[in-house]
Amino acid sequence: MGDVTETANTPRRLRVALYSHDAQGLGHIRRNLAIAHALSGGDAAPDLLLLTSAPDVAHAGRPAGCDIVSLPALAKDADGTYGARHLSVSPGHLVSLRSAILHAAVSGFQPDVLIVDKHPRGFRGELQPALDAVRAAGGRIVLGIRDVLDDAETAAREWKSARAAKALKTWYDAVWVYGDPHVHDPLDALKVPSRVAVRTTGYLARGRPAGRARTRVERPYVLAMVGAGQDGAHVARAFARSTMPEGHTGILVTGPHMPDEAVAEVRAIAAARDDLRVHRAVPDAARLVAEAAAVVGMGGYNTVCEALAADAPLLVVPRVAPRREQLIRAEALVRRGAVDLLLPDELSPGRIAEWTAAAVSRRPRLTAPVDLDGLSRIPALVAELVGDAAPTEDRHVA
Repeated sequence: MGDVTETANTPRRLRVALYSHDAQGLGHIRRNLAIAHALSGGDAAPDLLLLTSAPDVAHAGRPAGCDIVSLPALAKDADGTYGARHLSVSPGHLVSLRSAILHAAVSGFQPDVLIVDKHPRGFRGELQPALDAVRAAGGRIVLGIRDVLDDAETAAREWKSARAAKALKTWYDAVWVYGDPHVHDPLDALKVPSRVAVRTTGYLARGRPAGRARTRVERPYVLAMVGAGQDGAHVARAFARSTMPEGHTGILVTGPHMPDEAVAEVRAIAAARDDLRVHRAVPDAARLVAEAAAVVGMGGYNTVCEALAADAPLLVVPRVAPRREQLIRAEALVRRGAVDLLLPDELSPGRIAEWTAAAVSRRPRLTAPVDLDGLSRIPALVAELVGDAAPTEDRHVA
């Protein structure tokens, strides 16, 4: 068969690419998946391309009209050193390989809008050639930032070290803040060039697709989730050893990156009791949160969003080092009556049991509102970027 060539006037849908580096945890790709769902659906929905090194999560949750480019996976050691998760290549080789894939994918896809999660240059600058390609083709570029980056001093230092302001000035059209400034403003004291539009979306909470039920559960239940699980074993152990509220089953999701020995430990605890079920990963996390009588978690962005959207009682046992993001988020939301907080040095099975016993019979008591409608605003923000311009025409498709 010969090559099929489209003419320069071939009509096509708007194209949106979403990048996340996904070195540790699943928060970045889960945010981008939520945005992809917000943009999908209907005849005018854009074609969507996820650029990620967490393809299993992306495939399980991608909407219609969305495809995936898988990047070689990164891993972060306990001492903070990054390297390849699977390949036997040096860190420099890995970044070069990922950068080449990103550049090829973006150059071929020619997105009208590129949405970048958190890192304006990508992991160690891997996105820069792709950013150049998008700008050269006339595309628009957005940096998406979660509600909390870290404490103010650390965030400012890392912002400066990443040359973020210069990156924004060079490539970006807008910064979207995925939070509520009345809860916390992550850009406070950070330098953003005046030409770059800053838009606060609200939390990406309401409107996440729950999907069909896939995980078998016995209702009513209390749920514990610790993100990807690499540093959540202490929460998992305490929950597994806690007494469940009368008449309730415990559901524990360890996350795919929890060390095998820790998973084996909580599975052994569950095997000795009849009211606890342990899952390494679940494809319907949002639904599990929505239907839980109460939720225990470490306070990552997505778990918090899902619990707030479901009006589910949430106890946050946050990571406090090396990053304070989860602690800062929890403290800000405690002040609004949205979550409860238990510090790691106060964690015990008894404290978990005490909280779950009380939580299953009440709902959160908000003392001030929290904006949870960010996903509903995403399509309008994309339209604002592209204006009335038609999607960029393909120059060549061989």
